[in-house]
Amino acid sequence: MDKLPKIGLPILILVVILIIIIAKSTITIDSGEAGVLYKTFDDGVVTTEPPLGEGFHLVAPWNKVIVYEVRQQALEEKMQVLSSNGLEIKLDVSVWYEPLYAELGSLHQEKGEMYVARVLQPAVRSAARAVVGRYIPEQLYASKREAIQREILEETRILLKNQYVQVNEVLVRDVSLPQNIKEAIERKLRQEQESLEYEFRLTKATQEAQRQKIDAEGKAKANEILSASLNDKILREKGIQATVELAKSSNAKVVVIGSGEGGMPLILGNN
Repeated sequence: MDKLPKIGLPILILVVILIIIIAKSTITIDSGEAGVLYKTFDDGVVTTEPPLGEGFHLVAPWNKVIVYEVRQQALEEKMQVLSSNGLEIKLDVSVWYEPLYAELGSLHQEKGEMYVARVLQPAVRSAARAVVGRYIPEQLYASKREAIQREILEETRILLKNQYVQVNEVLVRDVSLPQNIKEAIERKLRQEQESLEYEFRLTKATQEAQRQKIDAEGKAKANEILSASLNDKILREKGIQATVELAKSSNAKVVVIGSGEGGMPLILGNN
């Protein structure tokens, strides 16, 4: 009976050690994540094999697994940059990015878990300064936001080449100019709009005058042709036709044939 506790204690210790080893040897990687394996007694970070995917994994207790989020993520950046004429512009930018899944081991080995601050942010800021420096404030404020977004994206991708980070999109949420510059640009835009409206009205009035001129010339030409085609015989015939129509009327009247000017019928007693 006295021996049982002495035998049970080592077994209990072995069980505890076994539980600790099993706990240290298992890792569960959640959805949207991947793990980089670090072999303590081998070559360190494993870069020749794919990272550990989602789910349950067994690893040697002396090794480590560093977990990274591999879904698309967003970086919000507020920057102060200079325009082409040296004015300070405040830029509010969102960057959609994700680490390259197949290169996760290399990313961890060369850049580390702080890769956003070490690689991505400097690239985005440098690209934004380079792009905004090509434009004057008026272009930034009025019409070039889509072009700026596209150019910052292209510049960032060039800077991040071989850096194991993929940038999917750059969104310029806001461009803030100095208040006096903003007011001057708005005044200029209003004046340009008023000028365009005046030009439109002037063009419209010119077109209407041209239309009236053409219409008047057409009527004058028609009258000229009509006058040239009329002669005494035609007028006399028209007069006779009118006399016949009047004779059919029930109103009392006297028609004198050949008594009017030029031999036209003379109508008396119209009621």
